[in-house]
Amino acid sequence: MTRRFPGFVWLLFLACTVVPFTVSCSALPADPEGTLERVSGGTLRVGVSNAPPFTEVDGDGEPAGSETDLVRDFAASVDADVEFFESGEEHLMQRLAEGDLDLVIGGLSDSSPWTDKAALTRPYAEVTDGYGKQRKLVMAAPLGENAFLVRLEEFLAEHGEQQ
Repeated sequence: MTRRFPGFVWLLFLACTVVPFTVSCSALPADPEGTLERVSGGTLRVGVSNAPPFTEVDGDGEPAGSETDLVRDFAASVDADVEFFESGEEHLMQRLAEGDLDLVIGGLSDSSPWTDKAALTRPYAEVTDGYGKQRKLVMAAPLGENAFLVRLEEFLAEHGEQQ
């Protein structure tokens, strides 16, 4: 004997299995704070820690170096202006965690101790430091802002080995 399920049972089955799957996959990666959307066509707020030759602040306060060049190019790729803020690493990471900055640069390595305050990009370049040790360079973005992080990492994967 064959038993048939009423139509509403099938609808209930679909609602419980298919709909949650499609909803959960619709907007990944996401930015809970909207960083990529706000920065695109707007202003990228970048904290700069002095770390020559990657980042240097000259006498007139304008940052220079290989990482500042990369950041300017990334900003251009999302049609953004760049506003730089120079300070020490600890202060910049706190401002990043509080949402006052979108990015922190300054010769950060993949062994950075700041992972509780920032999402580190994948390494985009490998350099030898003054002690002959290999270092993998990263940048720091806000925790949870995954769409922004993915866009930045895609850019760095294409342009990052210019160190």
